[in-house]
Amino acid sequence: MARITVIGGTGYAGAAIVREAAARGHEVTAYSRNAPADPVTGVRYRQGSVLDDAVRARSVEEADVIVSALSPRGELAGELVAVDTRLGELAAAAGARFGVIGGFSSLRLAPGGPRIVEGGEVPPQFAAEAEEMATVADALLAVPESLDWFYVSPAAEYGAHVPGEAIGAFRTGGDVAFFDDGGKSAISGPDFATAVVDEIERPKHHRAHFSVAY
Repeated sequence: MARITVIGGTGYAGAAIVREAAARGHEVTAYSRNAPADPVTGVRYRQGSVLDDAVRARSVEEADVIVSALSPRGELAGELVAVDTRLGELAAAAGARFGVIGGFSSLRLAPGGPRIVEGGEVPPQFAAEAEEMATVADALLAVPESLDWFYVSPAAEYGAHVPGEAIGAFRTGGDVAFFDDGGKSAISGPDFATAVVDEIERPKHHRAHFSVAY
């Protein structure tokens, strides 16, 4: 059993990870600005702004793994790189593992190629958020080498608007996006959460970016 803290634990990705980790018997703490509408039994919920370094420090205490499931929206717009970098530094000092839930546009279409967001194909209304998430992935390379981190991106079709159902089968790989034979890239919320908790339980990606899709 691991002690897992999920920052942004009431958002779409964070709540699913919290639910999956708790169901497997892990000791789970969720941090968010607001209390959950549908709390999971046995999970400790804490409120606070991650712009406050004291809150960041508390969130890392007594955790084996910290997962940042934050998005650069609202008060975090333009602040997420600094927040996740600081969380990584605190995790390194505490000897904890650090995971970041990224975006599809942070992936590449070919090994060694540019990130998808760098190709100018992201709609303008989403471009700033996608660029900031990709910058987080790059910034992790500069955190202390003692930190064991992972950055995981879902498929293109992922989110509250396409929640899908768990089928228990998916692919995980490097930082190149997965597409099926029909050119579709998708993953359900439950299966993505399963992949994240699998990585926590059986680490395969160390200081690396990986993707999850059908």
